[in-house]
Amino acid sequence: MIPAILFSCVSGTSESDEHVELDNIARDYVKLGLTIGQYDGDFVDAYYGPDSLKPTGKPEAAFPKDSLLGQAAQLKKQLSELAAKSKNDTIIHRTGWLTSQLTAFERRIKIFSGEYAPFDIESKELFDAVAPEYPEQHFQDLISKLNHILPGKGTLPERFQSLAAHFLIPENKIDTVFQAAIAEARKRTLQHYKMPAQEKFTMEYVTDKPWSGYNWYKGNYNSVIQINVSQPIFIERAIDLACHEGYPGHHVFNAMLEEKLYHDKGWMEISLYPLFSPQSLIAEGSANYGISVAFPGDEQKNFCKEVLIPLAGLDTAKTDAYFEALEIKSELNYARNEVARGLLNNSMKDEEAQRWLTDYCLLTPKGATDYLRFIKKYRSYVINYNYGQDLVKQYIESKGGTADNPARRWELFGELLSNQVKASDLTKSLPAK
Repeated sequence: MIPAILFSCVSGTSESDEHVELDNIARDYVKLGLTIGQYDGDFVDAYYGPDSLKPTGKPEAAFPKDSLLGQAAQLKKQLSELAAKSKNDTIIHRTGWLTSQLTAFERRIKIFSGEYAPFDIESKELFDAVAPEYPEQHFQDLISKLNHILPGKGTLPERFQSLAAHFLIPENKIDTVFQAAIAEARKRTLQHYKMPAQEKFTMEYVTDKPWSGYNWYKGNYNSVIQINVSQPIFIERAIDLACHEGYPGHHVFNAMLEEKLYHDKGWMEISLYPLFSPQSLIAEGSANYGISVAFPGDEQKNFCKEVLIPLAGLDTAKTDAYFEALEIKSELNYARNEVARGLLNNSMKDEEAQRWLTDYCLLTPKGATDYLRFIKKYRSYVINYNYGQDLVKQYIESKGGTADNPARRWELFGELLSNQVKASDLTKSLPAK
């Protein structure tokens, strides 16, 4: 389970020498992350801490790789020494989390400098996880299942796109559908979690992005949720993105961390969210799993059929067949990892990557081009969506958060969202196979 120390009382006073020492290291960690962000524009996804920790001078003309790596190594050394002498479980766990984050700092500094490692090494150092590897035959076997439920002529990707076209949200209905989806996701989440009174989000529609949606967390429990309307948006994506970016996904995750750890405990490191770090596997994995937490079983399909599809002015006749196909399609998501693994390991060319993305991920040619662009920008980050989701699912369900015990599922999910957790914490707690 998530280490019990996360929910236990801390022995001693909050002003103990060890806590003061760790708080000082946490401040230096934040300063280092913000300094890296001066050069690497994708490094800092969110920061809501004090301005006093932000760099004051102009960045150097050349990226100071060696200096930044030296600072990260020094902080890891200080954390190791503190953990070795401490008998406080909370301090030991907190130093472990920070150490993993700093390992990710080191790898990202190297990547930004053009120094690369194989896909699995990169993902381990950045996200504390190595996703399983699947041969092409695995995806061919899954594709064969779809042959039996997709009618019509043409290739299987063509037949899937033909079915999906019945559920493409018209451009003039996108906002109406999304507002309804996010309102329902929020209502369901607030039935289980008490959010800060001032929490809110702003919706924006943008174009020409490599992603379909993004949550920009601004602090003070506020988010800007952007939806990329350059990509076709199908009806199920309204709920997917409403949950993933909003409730109970990224918006709730960031708000809970800010409230429970930054404000209530004063843990400065939480004010910085480095995108390329173990924090992201938990963020993306929980956001994807949160869809089935908020809309378990057939509830997503039913809400689409009863509410969203009529709002979009679409026909509900083929809804059951479409969602049956989507269920199998979701198992194909690991093909995205194999594309990224192949590209990063230089064992796959762009043309082959496009084929995998259309044939196995069932993306349109434009969708495949957009996702190829995503991989080239975010690299091994892709494992956070599918493998991260599976780790979160396995952890929660192994602790009793099954479909027939939704209250326990929401309880465990909330604990996950409001504590410092990394992938290895989840894998260590899973029952031995």
